[in-house]
Amino acid sequence: MPTLVLIDGSSYLYRAFHALPPLSNAAGEPTGALFGVVNMLRTTLKAKPDYVAFVCDASGPTFRDELYPAYKANRPPMPDELRAQIEPMMQIVQALGMPILRESGVEADDVIGTLALQAAAQGIDVIVSTSDKDMAQLVGPHVTLSNTMTNTTLDPAGVFEKFGVHPAQIVDFLALMGDSVDNIPGVEKCGPKTAAKWLAEYQTLDNVMHSADKIGGKIGENLRKALQQLPLSRQLATIKTDVSLPQAVTDLGLRERDDETLRTLYARYGFNAALKDLDSKGAGDELRGANVPAQYRKPVAGESSLDPALAAAGVYDCVTEMEQLEQWLSLLRSADIIAFDTETTSLDPLQAEIVGLSFAVNSGAAAYVPLAHDYPGAPAQLPRDTVLAALKPLFEDASKAKLGQHAKYDMNVLSRYGIEVRGVKFDSMLESYVWNSTATRHDMDSLAKRYLGYTPIPYESVAGKGAKQIPFGQVALQDATRYAAEDADITLRLHQVLWSKLETEPSLRKVYEEIEAPLIPVLARMEQRGVLIDTQALRVQSHELAKRMHEISQTAFGIAGRSFSLDSPKQLQAILFDELKLPVVVKTPTGQPSTNEEALEAIADQHELPRLILDYRGLAKLRSTYTDKLADNVNPHTGRVHTSYGQAIAATGRLSSSDPNLQNIPIRTEEGRRIRQAFVAPAGFRILAADYSQIELRIMAHLSGDAGLLSAFVGGQDVHRATAAEVFGLPPDQVDGNQRRAAKAINFGLMYGMGAFGLARQLGIARNEANDYITRYFARYPGVRQYMDNIREQAHRDGYVETVFGRRLYLDDIRARNPNLRAGAERAAINAPMQGTAADIIKRAMITVDAWLGERSDARMLMQVHDELVLEVREEVIDEIGDGLRQRMSAAAELAVPLVVDIGTGANWDQAH
Repeated sequence: MPTLVLIDGSSYLYRAFHALPPLSNAAGEPTGALFGVVNMLRTTLKAKPDYVAFVCDASGPTFRDELYPAYKANRPPMPDELRAQIEPMMQIVQALGMPILRESGVEADDVIGTLALQAAAQGIDVIVSTSDKDMAQLVGPHVTLSNTMTNTTLDPAGVFEKFGVHPAQIVDFLALMGDSVDNIPGVEKCGPKTAAKWLAEYQTLDNVMHSADKIGGKIGENLRKALQQLPLSRQLATIKTDVSLPQAVTDLGLRERDDETLRTLYARYGFNAALKDLDSKGAGDELRGANVPAQYRKPVAGESSLDPALAAAGVYDCVTEMEQLEQWLSLLRSADIIAFDTETTSLDPLQAEIVGLSFAVNSGAAAYVPLAHDYPGAPAQLPRDTVLAALKPLFEDASKAKLGQHAKYDMNVLSRYGIEVRGVKFDSMLESYVWNSTATRHDMDSLAKRYLGYTPIPYESVAGKGAKQIPFGQVALQDATRYAAEDADITLRLHQVLWSKLETEPSLRKVYEEIEAPLIPVLARMEQRGVLIDTQALRVQSHELAKRMHEISQTAFGIAGRSFSLDSPKQLQAILFDELKLPVVVKTPTGQPSTNEEALEAIADQHELPRLILDYRGLAKLRSTYTDKLADNVNPHTGRVHTSYGQAIAATGRLSSSDPNLQNIPIRTEEGRRIRQAFVAPAGFRILAADYSQIELRIMAHLSGDAGLLSAFVGGQDVHRATAAEVFGLPPDQVDGNQRRAAKAINFGLMYGMGAFGLARQLGIARNEANDYITRYFARYPGVRQYMDNIREQAHRDGYVETVFGRRLYLDDIRARNPNLRAGAERAAINAPMQGTAADIIKRAMITVDAWLGERSDARMLMQVHDELVLEVREEVIDEIGDGLRQRMSAAAELAVPLVVDIGTGANWDQAH
């Protein structure tokens, strides 16, 4: 996952000031706090975050001062020797390239809280670098706290261990204790132990207040005296998470470092270690720009061979006359490689109309051929049919090398005009992806900035944005030429840089030439074919789901004693927590009782209503995501659903599926399987599904060379039963279902870095029992342990791991000081070779199967779903195709164990699977 580090500037400064002795430089200027801050910043940057911000309090009052004029009234003035260090601190932060954020009317905590939740919602891992306990309320699945001075981190379990309460209870915890520094009134004499005790018993501050009469002794009296002010204390302690900010999370990239300014400041304040790092090529390299996102990077020596000529403006030709077209056709015919791009009316290539085409054969020179610009006063353009007919022989000539940026899209567009593009030898998007799948996004703009130092023209600058955006066909030809021809030109320039890189790494070049490039036309053909959908069956299922949702609603109304909206969090809060008085286990960021899945699961054993709501939501998701939406995705021209396969999305090499996503249709429930029943074969055909059996475990056996695993697979045993027999010391025929289930959880869990805690939770057993299972597993399969140790060691040494076929996954966090980041990278190091090799194997199989099927009309590949291929096969050749498919899929890799392929057939996908 990408990482955002949010630095609490005030916390850094005060912590360093109070923790370090009163140091000074040769001129007598105070430097103690500054020295501590600089060291903490350097530590933070060594973790190579994708995004980072240094957040400080703005001057002036905040909304909390309006709520409570006495807020922070007890704070002493800042010492002069600390105040003197603020300006140089800001200069150093600025020179390091960190964005500095200040927002008037709120505190730094509120800015941090807002960004943390925005980033977490986008799947970005957030590290809040602070020593402020108030920040613990932000901790969650994607948010951790890090104290770089003590080198400690807090995740949800760490928060509970430290404070005795969960992150969702921190605000109530702070309100009960109060804060003498911030002058937040709490309950007199209520310390952390008492606050934690009350919240353990009553869960929430509201419940504590409602139960105040039950609490005896002096502390109970103090609580009752504080009842009027506790809501205000909670409001003051709550971090605001909806601040309107001028920048998005993705705007917080690290800017280019100002070495000269840093050198001057470090020398002035006597920071010799920092100065040495700055001037060396060793320990300071992490500050030289390696962690700077592409949009802010300048070239690093030896990294990307940036040529100034590649960042120069191009010269572009607008082709509106036949004579011009003939000249360009002559250039294209004689060119060694043709870079091409299409401009269209839609992002859906199988419904898009061509507006124009662009070409480049030399860096800096390109042409745009407009075909359908129809704004008032638009110049005459060449007829589309004439231009496409002239280009068709070139496009279909497999011996003429072609280049695109995400060429599959353009191939699909041209297929609608009867042109089957052949000879796509290069794709700059895939060249970047194979070179380093995790280094940057692989869209053209990101790549141009990273590898060329060039900023392409934004689409919005020629077409407008939002409600005022116009179709490309209404863009003036001059602007359209500048934009469209640049696309082809920059694609060619990118290829020149990226291909020279791949040529230096034979294993990566082989991955590109033997896997990724040959797969482009295979995927294009699959996308063009699509899959037949029984829309009537989906409508019936939607109706049945709606009926069941209504029945659940009526049952819920009867239990609650009144009607309410099961889709309304506010109404659910009122029913569950105000009326039924169920405990609040999880809170929203604003301190309200949460009704999300985690919160409902936590209380589902205490009342029947939460489980009903969860069931209702599950049905609602199936209906909105699949049974309703799939029918809307049917292409009106073909009557089929055409997904789009992403080759440059998953870092491990797996394909993704979108618009619609056909890879996440649930199969473990009856409702999910019914959705697959709507994927049908046309008359005279059957659906054939071929699935690799336990492929990642087989790859683990191959990579580890463990004798026990190899023996189980070579002997055709049930590997989970064999593992259970080894772990529990039983003959295989005496292994019961629970023991096999435990062994299966271990087999798969270890590949994803699961520890005793995760296994215990999955199996519902004690942690020490789970730990015992794992210990026995490694005792029986020592080769697996050795493989895991070796791959971690290699990852630390090389910074990457490889698949069997040479695909690399770079692990940017493998040497991170943050233990959570480092542990995540180590888990990825173990799993990526297996998942990536599985991805490579099925891609190789797809290429072989596509070539074998050729132009056959009686058997066609339709879908790839993880380790499964789905075909449409005429009934009379089903056995022939099944045998040939199994043979070719099994031969897609030579491993130390056999690749087993399970094949099923049926009238629909569910029957075949």
